[in-house]
Amino acid sequence: MKYLLTTLASAAAVSAHGYVTWGAFGTKNMTFYQPYQDPYMSPKPDRISRPIQGNGPVQDVTIADLQCGGYSEGGIVGSSPAALHVEVAAGTEVELGWTLWPESHMGPVVTYMARCPDAGCNNYMPNSDAVWFKVKEVGRDGTSNTWGATPLMKAGGIATYTIPKCIKAGYYLVRHEIIALHAAYSYPGAQFYPGCHQLKVTGGGSTTPTGLVSFPGAYKATDAGITYDAYKAATYTVPGPKIFTC
Repeated sequence: MKYLLTTLASAAAVSAHGYVTWGAFGTKNMTFYQPYQDPYMSPKPDRISRPIQGNGPVQDVTIADLQCGGYSEGGIVGSSPAALHVEVAAGTEVELGWTLWPESHMGPVVTYMARCPDAGCNNYMPNSDAVWFKVKEVGRDGTSNTWGATPLMKAGGIATYTIPKCIKAGYYLVRHEIIALHAAYSYPGAQFYPGCHQLKVTGGGSTTPTGLVSFPGAYKATDAGITYDAYKAATYTVPGPKIFTC
């Protein structure tokens, strides 16, 4: 079920770019970190999603911000752990609600997961470790103008991913992003809009994903899926590893 979030932050979210503002995990609807509200609240609300820099992009594939957003300055590297997890069964399809995405910012929507320590994700930073496996990617539909981000360009649009049914129960960090390609072939280049949220997965099986990648590290500035000219009628390959399947 779609979760309609009506807060000052979502209503006034700057329309230039965007970020995930809510998630639906089976019957549980969760508000995500609100970058134009949460930092100014006292006490600050506990969330399942990690802090992000706002609605602007990351544009350097070599910095820690590429992992979960954030700012690599002032002694703070990238984002930081969230306080909470949301409990959800393996095999569940998750819905993520973005702020209204600009029509000019065509590009793929990509989702990764990483297993956290048995104690949870709320004290865990993957840093440069290769821990991430891709669970979903939606690129370009042939050579049409339909992209993974296209459904998010209308009010009420959502992105989805499914928690693999075969992975082990436990704590997981989810990295979800849009890669905007409207200027990928020229200056200033591709724009990345990543964010992370924390799960406690129940049920599941015994499979341990392989072919893990790191962020930064999984993408190179010269990758075809990052330097791609989205205005040409050419097939598109989403950057990063192959999708993990059970």
